[in-house]
Amino acid sequence: MIVNHMRRGLLALALLAAGSVSAQTWPTGPIKLVVPFPPGGSVDMVARAVGKRLTETLGQPVVVDNRAGASGNIAAEFVARQPADGSTIFVTSSGVLAANQFLYKRTGFDTLKDFAPVIKLANQPNILLVHPSLPAKSVQELIALAKAQPGKITMGNAGIGTGQDMAARQFASMAGVNVLHVAYKGGAPAMNDLLGGQIQTMFQTAPEAVPYAKDGKLRLLAITSAKRSQLLPDLPTVAEAGIPGYESSTWIGMVVPAKTPQAVVARLNTELNKALQGDLGKQFSDYALEPMGGTPEDMTALIRKDSATYEKILKESGVQPQ
Repeated sequence: MIVNHMRRGLLALALLAAGSVSAQTWPTGPIKLVVPFPPGGSVDMVARAVGKRLTETLGQPVVVDNRAGASGNIAAEFVARQPADGSTIFVTSSGVLAANQFLYKRTGFDTLKDFAPVIKLANQPNILLVHPSLPAKSVQELIALAKAQPGKITMGNAGIGTGQDMAARQFASMAGVNVLHVAYKGGAPAMNDLLGGQIQTMFQTAPEAVPYAKDGKLRLLAITSAKRSQLLPDLPTVAEAGIPGYESSTWIGMVVPAKTPQAVVARLNTELNKALQGDLGKQFSDYALEPMGGTPEDMTALIRKDSATYEKILKESGVQPQ
């Protein structure tokens, strides 16, 4: 009996030692950075900037893997089923981690059980855009058009439950209008249809929106943040432009599969907090994103808070889980 206990004790120590060494020597090979949306959107842009930075600091190639579909559920389920060894990282949005649970009867994952939060990377306000063919040059004019044509104004989004969709639903609710919400598999395809005139309006993040506005291909009406953007000081907030109290912003964050060694989570968090205070943070600001940072615990609390917020918005909108 004593021998058996000794053997079990030695085995447990060996396993602990192996886990410790694994965490200390990580990474030992390429890392996959999974993104739940197509290339070209703000989450993809952030992921590629983060991947470049981590390649430099970790000494291993970090490759972005875009797995679009089901409003992010396909990518999230994929990541949740990967080995918890630090070889797969998920860069995603608050919509995927906080809203999808109220939009789908089956998501294929449980945010707080299947993932270990790492860090909140950036806040991203959205901009209300319209195609030039729509005779609305202000938020008030858009509201008037929508009230005159209930259910006729088409408003695209990057997918049900995404930040753009939440911004649109909150807008419609607070403005008292009925618009036709059109969901896409990502912000980029929605933007393509907006540019082509297949849809008339949408909320979109600044990196995708601003270049087309400068060319006159799209018209910017307002930004969803509480304050005006330093990059767009002449653009009013939605609250200023006609809906007092309106504010909507989403975030981009990083998680890893649950049970990933704590040392791996801590190293990622340390490296990225440092980067966000330097060149990476400046790059995000240039994208009109607000660099964030913080602890894994901060992100856990944020997921819980936003889950409650999104549940309220979706219930008030009458959205039923599919």
